[in-house]
Amino acid sequence: MTDLSDPTAAARAAATTINAEAGIEAHDIALVLGSGWGGAAELLGETISEISAADVPGFHAPAVEGHGATVRTIRIEASGKHALVLGSRTHYYEGKGVRAVAHGVRTAAAAGCENLVLTNGCGGLNRNWAPGTPVLISDHLNLTGTSPIEGANFVDLTDLYSPHMRAIAKEIDPSLDEGVYAQFRGPHYETPAEVRMAGVLGADLVGMSTSLEAIAARQAGLELMGISLVTNLAAGIQETPLSHAEVIEAGVAAAPRISRLLADIVSKL
Repeated sequence: MTDLSDPTAAARAAATTINAEAGIEAHDIALVLGSGWGGAAELLGETISEISAADVPGFHAPAVEGHGATVRTIRIEASGKHALVLGSRTHYYEGKGVRAVAHGVRTAAAAGCENLVLTNGCGGLNRNWAPGTPVLISDHLNLTGTSPIEGANFVDLTDLYSPHMRAIAKEIDPSLDEGVYAQFRGPHYETPAEVRMAGVLGADLVGMSTSLEAIAARQAGLELMGISLVTNLAAGIQETPLSHAEVIEAGVAAAPRISRLLADIVSKL
């Protein structure tokens, strides 16, 4: 297993493996596909390489049902660009450390990517967003108590979620709403009181991923877009108990529609 004590070196090692497997010098755009979003990869174009995540330095097999176990290179049919599709995401709650969480997006930057799309399945605070609703992330609240940035590296997070990329997404689907995403540590779901707190702080969406990756992506120089799939109303707003099976079910039901949406957006980037 690659030593993550030097995150930059670890990302370069992983990128070298991925680019060599694909037979290209660089990728153009990366996608991290969360719950419900995996089908978008099939619509983008031709897969020119696919490698088990466990065989890429610093990556791990996914610990969560509904997440892919491979790293793929796809030649986007509409543009001819190369997309790096990261189906395997490491969550902070897995206990592997924040470096492991950020490793995927750092690898994307090392592989030559300039753009990044982060997706997730999450809970919604807005009752108008029924399960299956995609929502663009306009900003985030990092409530994990940590950061992927180490040392005296003061990274500006103004406009972290690219207005330019969000505008392209709205050209594809003008009905897309935007919201602030709050990342909790997990793996337990938020309590109703925590959801109310998040709402007071300005959150519209709650989940267990994305913000740490977004911070690392900005440090690495990537322009990024985030888009969430509301899989359920958050605790206290939804009266019934939450379950991961519910998240998977909502993702499966929405998959054809949101996969087409994401593929269309990526084709324009």
